[in-house]
Order: sequence, then structure tokens, then C-alpha cells
Amino acid sequence: MNMKIVAFSLVSALSLGQVSPALAAKDAGLQHDYRTFHSSGKIDYGNIKDSYNAELIMYLAGNQFMVMEDLIQDFQSKNPDIKTVYVETIPPGQILKKQLLKQGQINGQNTSMNPDLFASVNINHLKKLKKKGIMKKHMVYTHNKLELMVAEGNPKHIKGPEDLGRDDLVQSHPNPLTEGIFKFYGSEMLKDLGLYQKVTAGKKCKSCWAVPGKTWFTSRHHRETPYRIENGQADVGIVWTTEVAYAKREGRPVDGVKIPAPYNKQDKVGYAIGPLLKGPNQKNALRFLDYLATPAAQSIYASYGFVPASPQELKIKPL
Repeated sequence: MNMKIVAFSLVSALSLGQVSPALAAKDAGLQHDYRTFHSSGKIDYGNIKDSYNAELIMYLAGNQFMVMEDLIQDFQSKNPDIKTVYVETIPPGQILKKQLLKQGQINGQNTSMNPDLFASVNINHLKKLKKKGIMKKHMVYTHNKLELMVAEGNPKHIKGPEDLGRDDLVQSHPNPLTEGIFKFYGSEMLKDLGLYQKVTAGKKCKSCWAVPGKTWFTSRHHRETPYRIENGQADVGIVWTTEVAYAKREGRPVDGVKIPAPYNKQDKVGYAIGPLLKGPNQKNALRFLDYLATPAAQSIYASYGFVPASPQELKIKPL
């Protein structure tokens, strides 16, 4: 069966409330946001219990999901004694509010409230953990910027972010509740352009039409927006530039439209990571932070379109 047809049917039905979110999430690959990497090269998906048992446990901002296989396998090749690494890549606001500050569940299973490392595109998330006595140190390890994702060949002739004010476009954007890319950066860009009210109608919701038939707010944008665009359900979406690069690398029928500075927020978007004070594998966490500062790790991120951090940023420092 053609998987693009299956994906189209499920995403379409979900938007109409005809398919359970669990079924649609499974088909869209959301289980791949919870991975256990073994030193043997094996990868397990959706083993939530490993958030308690793995030898390194990391909850990371979801928009770096595409980097993880290369990154973790390289790390384990250099640290073969760390046999299991559990990595969760979902919106950092969701991690903070629903897994670190209170008991959370994934697929009906309790997930650990004490990973070894937490990373976000908003350093204020880490500062909130400091105020709670959960974290003291951090480092910035990479950067990103906003881009518009469009269908291959750009059939709507979208030239830049100002075109988000056009009436003939159906848009798919990250939700403003749990997706930091929109909550902190995309919404600011729209406000800078004077388009926020028109594009969002001031709505703050998730998996919903902010503007009926015109602006869809996703649940997990880095998976939903490419599906909606390649299946004709949307014309354009705000994403990270790395997500356009990854989708094209995978052969998906999408293209990118660059957003010029300062609207792309390239001077503001920094990925911050820190160890939790009660993480069960604190020595392994520090080994991973040391690894992130190496040329090998920085090169892996750069190969996916991320902007390397400076040597000063890659030093661990107090929050």
C-alpha cells in the first residue's frame, strides 16, 4: 500500500476528528520520538520504561530528532561502556510542564521525572528548573533559524514571510502551547510583520484550526507540517531550516523559502542543555556534555543544517 496515501488519509481524518489521535500518531511516526539506542547499533522505539533504566537518559527539544541516530551512535562508539541511551525528542515546553515538574505519562505509562539531561530552545525553561532546585549548570551547543516549508517547486510562488498575509494560502504552523518554535519565535516574527492577528486570529490551541480552513496549529509540527504540505492539505508552514533540509534529504516533495534576518530569529535561537541534579547517571551526563563540545558532534549537527555554537558557548557555566 502507498504509505503517502495512508498518511494523507490518517492526517485528513484526524483533522476531521474521524481517527483516534493514538492511531494517527502511530502512523505519523510519533513513536520514533522515544528511542533507546544500544551500543550494538540496535534502536528500540517507544520503550518508555527505559526512561528509568537506561545508562544515559535525555529529554531534548524535538526539532533535533533527525540528528539523534548519527549523534548517539557516534557518542557510543567513543563511549562503548554506555550501552543504552534513552532519548526523547518532543516539544520542550511539554517536557518541562508535563514530565519534569509533575508526573507525566506517555502511552499510558509513567515516565521518569529525573532524566540526566534536559535541552530546550528557550533558556528560560532551564532557569525555571534552577528556581525549583533541579538544575544549576548549562551550556549552549547549537543554533537554528526559521524557514518556510512549501510544496516542491513552490507552486504558490511564495517569496517570503510577508506572503503569510495572503488570503489564498492554507497554512500549517506549530501550536503556541507546547511548540517553542512558534511560542517564542514564530509568533514574534508574525508580530514583527504585523501579521499575527490575521494568521492566528489570536487563538492559542493545539491540533486545531486557529482560522477555520486557513491556519492549522499542529500537535507535533516537524511531523505534521510536511505531511500536510506534501498531501495538499497546506501550502506553507513555519519550520526550522533544519527540517526543510532533512525532508529534502529524505526525498520528500517539499522545498524551502528562506526567511531573511532578523525575521528568521537566527540571533536569538540557541539550544541550551543542562544536567538535572537528581539524574541517575550524572557522570555519563557530563561525558555527553563534553562530547557535544567536540568537533565531531558539532560537525554532525552542522551536516543537518544547524549553526555551530561558539567555543565560549560550549563551556559549561552556571545558569
